[in-house]
Amino acid sequence: MNIDVNESEVLRAQKGDKEAFISLIKRLELRMYNIARSIVKKEEDCADAMQETVLKAYRSLPTLQNPRFFNTWMCRILINECNTLLRKKSKTVSMAEPPQEAVYVPQAADIRMDLRDAVDRLEETQRTIVILYYFEDMTIQQIADMLEMSAGAVKTRLYRARMTLSRRLKEPAAKEVRL
Repeated sequence: MNIDVNESEVLRAQKGDKEAFISLIKRLELRMYNIARSIVKKEEDCADAMQETVLKAYRSLPTLQNPRFFNTWMCRILINECNTLLRKKSKTVSMAEPPQEAVYVPQAADIRMDLRDAVDRLEETQRTIVILYYFEDMTIQQIADMLEMSAGAVKTRLYRARMTLSRRLKEPAAKEVRL
């Protein structure tokens, strides 16, 4: 999904034209939502990440050196926000519900881990690359530009992610059963 950038609109937004900035954000809104949703899962987390992204982008807009890269810049801020949110959530333990005793029952050999679950368990950079490549249909070069790495590094991490996913999907998984 390639969204055209109107460089003159970005320049106007950089000079303080709020309407131009809003127009740019509206054009990117669906893509940003899809990326956030695929990384953070929960609707409220998605909204938080998008809101924080728009706020940071608005404040930092004058520092964007090349208006042509506005979309990439926005998506990069969003990915960083989503990953920050996930890191914060992993450190937080909710005590709203007391933990229940869990029993682990091995699944039957023919039942495999869900692909989405396997993607979620990849390390952060690999997960981001897989989501952008397969779920957002971005090219290797677009991902490389967004993550500021070489196309070769993206290909290598994508290959390693595929191998990890393949291995994990072949293994029988343990299933948590709540009593």
